Amino acid sequence: MAANVTTEHSETDTDQNQLVELVKDLKRSNAALQADISTCEQYISRLDLQTQSEAFETASRMEMATSPGRKTKVRTPERQQLLTLEQKCHVAQSVLKQMTEDVKRAKDHSERELDNCKATLEEADIHLAEVKKECGQFDRDICKALQDKKCLTMSAEKVIRYIEDRIRTKENLIEKLHRKNTALVAHKKKLQVQLKQQEEMGEGLTALDFEQLKFENIKTRKRLDEQNLEHLDLKLLAVNALQALNSNKKKLQTLTLESDVLNSDIALRMKLLVKIEEEIKQAEEERNKAEALNGKLRGQLADYHVPHVLQYIEVKESHGQLQKSVKEWERKVEIAEMALKTFTKSWDKLRIAAGARPVPARHAATDSGLYGF
Repeated sequence: MAANVTTEHSETDTDQNQLVELVKDLKRSNAALQADISTCEQYISRLDLQTQSEAFETASRMEMATSPGRKTKVRTPERQQLLTLEQKCHVAQSVLKQMTEDVKRAKDHSERELDNCKATLEEADIHLAEVKKECGQFDRDICKALQDKKCLTMSAEKVIRYIEDRIRTKENLIEKLHRKNTALVAHKKKLQVQLKQQEEMGEGLTALDFEQLKFENIKTRKRLDEQNLEHLDLKLLAVNALQALNSNKKKLQTLTLESDVLNSDIALRMKLLVKIEEEIKQAEEERNKAEALNGKLRGQLADYHVPHVLQYIEVKESHGQLQKSVKEWERKVEIAEMALKTFTKSWDKLRIAAGARPVPARHAATDSGLYGF
């Protein structure tokens, strides 16, 4: 029973997994179909109604020609008719073309609006600068004069005169701009006349000339497109070259740093090598000296003969006697030094008593020879 339950659970799990995968596949296919439907709707919405009506009339005529005398019956398709890949590609290309044209028109419109906004801002800046200039002149000519108590009587007349002067200057400016406007209007009329004359002269052109101009225009556009592509390729190449140059610069910096570190390390190692060579030379010299000493000692060892026992005893006895005599003489010297110190002290006392200066130690040592020490 437990085995049956486990098998049933495993079968239900597999069925659920299959259903989940099927639902995911259906969602993906639905999303693709929705995208196709949206592109087709855009394509259909952009079609011209006149072309649709003409196509419908031609189709109806062909149907009437194939079945004369029969009534046309609308047959519902038994299964869904799908577009071919070529048709889908044509629809997508047309929609893409229309979208690019819309984007271009929107870009042109936005650029025009941006230019208009820039022009209005420049005009507003100019007007603001003029207003600030007028305010500064008014403050300089009128307000400062009003602050002075001596000019209170002439303030109204001065303000009126200042306003009249500004009105007069504005009127002169208006007249100047009016004359400039009339000159521009006359120039515009002249240009319009020239344009009409050129259009009248252009009417004498034949269709062949227009075809030639169209062909040259197409050629120039193709050349311009090719140059734009070349320009883009050169830009990409320049960007890639700049990136490669930056990366090579970084590599060069890292390599120069590593080279500096390695050069310093090499210099330290060269100094250490020179020191080691000097130590090696010194060790070689010491080794040569040690070898010479060793050879000398080996020669002495080879020539060495053990003395006789009696001779050794005699030398040993004489050595002991000499050591005893040395000890005796050292004791005598100590006794003589003590006596010298006592005599020098007594001699100093006698000299002090006699009124003379005490004798230094070196003179005392010379004087001690008088006493036989």
